[in-house]
Amino acid sequence: MIDDDPFAPPARKAAPLEQQLELASIDELEFRIQKLKAEIAQCEEAIVKKRSQRAAADSVFGTRPS
Repeated sequence: MIDDDPFAPPARKAAPLEQQLELASIDELEFRIQKLKAEIAQCEEAIVKKRSQRAAADSVFGTRPS
């Protein structure tokens, strides 16, 4: 595969989470927690929807074999 810019510096790897947390300010950490809580809420909503869809399908087609 040919790169678009052969002289571009190599991509940096993200710092390990422990180092990111060590270097972050309290405000940055609080913001990160808020973002993660919002993502968790979205995941929980998706689970509720998927369980509802599965229950509806099971009521029409019967339960799936384990």
